[in-house]
Amino acid sequence: MSDLDLLTQSLARNVKRWRTDRGFTLDTLAARAGVSRGMLIQIEQARTNPSLGTVVKIGDALGISITTLLDYEQGPRVRVVPPEQVVRLWSTEAGSWSRLLAGAEAPGPLEMWEWLMMPGENSRSDPHPVGTVEILHVTEGEMTLTVDGVEHRVPAGASVTFEANAEHVYANQGDVPARWMLAVSVPAVS
Repeated sequence: MSDLDLLTQSLARNVKRWRTDRGFTLDTLAARAGVSRGMLIQIEQARTNPSLGTVVKIGDALGISITTLLDYEQGPRVRVVPPEQVVRLWSTEAGSWSRLLAGAEAPGPLEMWEWLMMPGENSRSDPHPVGTVEILHVTEGEMTLTVDGVEHRVPAGASVTFEANAEHVYANQGDVPARWMLAVSVPAVS
C-alpha cells in the first residue's frame, strides 16, 4: 500500500471514529467544519484525498490535530516519529514546503511543524477556533507574518506568538530561503 493510500485509509477511519466519539452526525460535522456532507462521506469512505485546508477544518471542528486524523499507528504514551513518517502537507514548485513533524492531544490538538519558504512565496491560513495559539521560531532568513491584515517581520533567531483566530499569512519577502519551526495549540472541543 502506498503512503498516500495509507494516509487516505487512516483519514477515513479516524474522521469516522472521532465524529462518532463526539456524537456528531455527518450534517453536524459538515456545518462545524464548513465542508459539504458529500465531501465528508467521500473522506469517510476513503474515496478522495482532500486538501490540507479541508483536513485542518475537519480537525478543528473535531478538536483534534491533523496528526491524530492521519495517524495510522495508535501507540503508547511515548511516541517517536521517525523521519520517514514525517508528513509533507504543503509544497510549491519553487521549493517551499511544510512538514508536520509531530502532534498530540494536550488536551486539544498540539502540533509541531517545520517550514521552508522560498523568496517571494506565501501561505495563507484561515482563522482557527478561538483560543488557538501559534508559536513560531525563525531559524534562517526572515519571515513576514501577517495577522488580521497587520504585518510583523520575524528575523532569524526571533520568535513570535499570536492568537490564530484571525486570518494569517506566512510569507518570505526576502531574497533568501526562510526556515522556521511552528507549534500550534488548538483548544479542546467542549
